[in-house]
Amino acid sequence: MIQAIGLTSNARKESPPAVDDVSFDARAGRVTALLGARRSGKTTAVRLMLELQQGRGVTYFRGRPLHRIPHPAREVGVLLGDVPGHPARTVRGHLRMLCSAAGVPVLRADGVLEVVGLVSLRDQRLGTLSRGMDRRLGLACALLADPHTLVLDDPAAGLSAREGQWLHGVLRARAELGGTVLFTTDDAREAARVADRVVTLDAGRVVADQDVADFARTRLRPRVAVRSPHAARFGVLLAKEARAARRSVEVVPEGGNRLSVYGSTCADVGDIAFRHGILVHQLADEIGDAGPSVATSRAVDASAEGGGEAHATGDHAPAGADAATATTAPPATTTEAAPPGTAGPGTEPSPEGDPTPNSDTGPDTPASAPATTTALNPLPPTSTFVPLPGAAWPPAAQRRTVSNGRPSEGEAARPTTVTLPQLPPPITVRTARGPLRPVRYELRRATGIATGYVTTALVLVVSALLSLLLARVGHTPQPRLLAAWPQELPLPPAALGAGLLGAFAFGEEFRHPALAADRGTVPRRLGLLAAKLVVGAATALLLGVLTVVCDAALLHLVYGSELTRVPADWLSLSASWLAMLVGCAWAGVLAAGLFRSTSAGLAAVVAVPIIIVPLVQKALEGPSVRTAAGLPARLRDLALVDWPFGIERPVAAGVRMIAQPVGGALTLSLGALLCAYLLTALRSRVR
Repeated sequence: MIQAIGLTSNARKESPPAVDDVSFDARAGRVTALLGARRSGKTTAVRLMLELQQGRGVTYFRGRPLHRIPHPAREVGVLLGDVPGHPARTVRGHLRMLCSAAGVPVLRADGVLEVVGLVSLRDQRLGTLSRGMDRRLGLACALLADPHTLVLDDPAAGLSAREGQWLHGVLRARAELGGTVLFTTDDAREAARVADRVVTLDAGRVVADQDVADFARTRLRPRVAVRSPHAARFGVLLAKEARAARRSVEVVPEGGNRLSVYGSTCADVGDIAFRHGILVHQLADEIGDAGPSVATSRAVDASAEGGGEAHATGDHAPAGADAATATTAPPATTTEAAPPGTAGPGTEPSPEGDPTPNSDTGPDTPASAPATTTALNPLPPTSTFVPLPGAAWPPAAQRRTVSNGRPSEGEAARPTTVTLPQLPPPITVRTARGPLRPVRYELRRATGIATGYVTTALVLVVSALLSLLLARVGHTPQPRLLAAWPQELPLPPAALGAGLLGAFAFGEEFRHPALAADRGTVPRRLGLLAAKLVVGAATALLLGVLTVVCDAALLHLVYGSELTRVPADWLSLSASWLAMLVGCAWAGVLAAGLFRSTSAGLAAVVAVPIIIVPLVQKALEGPSVRTAAGLPARLRDLALVDWPFGIERPVAAGVRMIAQPVGGALTLSLGALLCAYLLTALRSRVR
């Protein structure tokens, strides 16, 4: 069950809020439609419910707000717009990646593919899917964690009639299983076909909350659609004929050469056109949308006073074939109780001057008389308020008694009851939660597209060709020859490739935010960062080993075994080589996650030898008075436990590696990037 209470968006400058005090219920086992025209506040209300936009109000999903649910994806399935997945990823790979993020078995992906009918397209790329297939994939993503509640924003937009019918069947089946389904739409006929209850929004406010039977009776009306080049003259003739026959007929100009005739039939309209020689291009029976005003107002029917009259309205009718002013619609039968202090229908205005309508209208009352409004409570009478722990917002307005001034002699002060409105609690936009299985998620993200494979192959080819060229020219040390690292380049191709793969880890996430499709941004969680660092380090190690092996094999094949002999200090050289590649990969990951761009991650890697290394060399140049000899032994003395025997040599090698200009610059860069990332990640939590 969904309980939305007091949803109000923040106003921008001089404009009113897009959503103002919206409250409604969506019960389990039923399909609820949030109906409204464009810019009526439907999407804003949904975003406020899901805590994706700042404002005020509270929404309970089975008694708990969204930020207090441990795993929101297992409680609420969301579909907002298109699926923001990588266009080169397959349908099945995308769902399996999201399975790791939601913490469900990967077999669940095959199950939802069968539910949404995408089994035959499981190997199709996301970029090649049609609009209807993309909506099916979005619904599959929403159903992946088997949530109890579905919230969908205009799910049938752009779909064909057949695809829309299939989607409505899935929503109905979900509700029959006991789930809660809420969707938005701007089509009143779609809401009447699919929903069990319809909540109507107009200008950001709830104007009706009705069962589908009451909604269809008060909102949808049969009409005759007429298209004629003499529409204005024909409308006058129809009104004249209706007055002569003492019938209640409404003629609504729809713009151009179109008319909508309510209260008549095709046969009667055709007979009138034939008798007066009016050329008619179209004459058809339709079900028209009478507009949101019918739910809260009813116009005076002049025929009820004994004189049939036709109403030709055009100034108050909205444009479009499905909009008309409802003057002959029957009044709504579900009238809520008026709040305390307001007069009911048929009463005189209150002394304070409240404009309470009066139901006594005479036969001379024009058709444009003020409509009789029915009071609408924010919540249905059966709804219950579940207080939010720690919130200072009561469900009802508190009252206090104040004095209206000093009393005169012999007269007591008359207390005046003043209602103090209580604002709903503010809605705070929180960062999305990280994946429940981050390492599996990162592995499926990296291996699900061809970007990593293409980058690795390109690095190997360039390194092999460059090593052959360096061997032919000569004067290149063997370690640099195997690494394909000439003196003129700041970094070898393998280091640039490792940094680029690390930058892709976060850059592609921000470009295609599949992990936070509803929020449009990737959560900066430490678990996700650790997973990307682990996978990036493993990728860099694999790339470094493959580069050296491929270069050595090619050099041995072309020039013989002279250039491929194992050096005496191969262990320290291998450690330095692999550490540099891992550092470049980590620099790419941290920079891309900090600046939210792949190019920024690669720029941070290139900046290490070009900018930071000269700065470090300049800081270290000059004579040194003291050295750090014996540092490993002193570190061992500071440790709380005994180090294994022989550990001093690797520690000394690591210290010497950091003491080098490239190693020191890379360590300094990684430390600065890591501190900046942690600061931005923890800033929202500190606030």
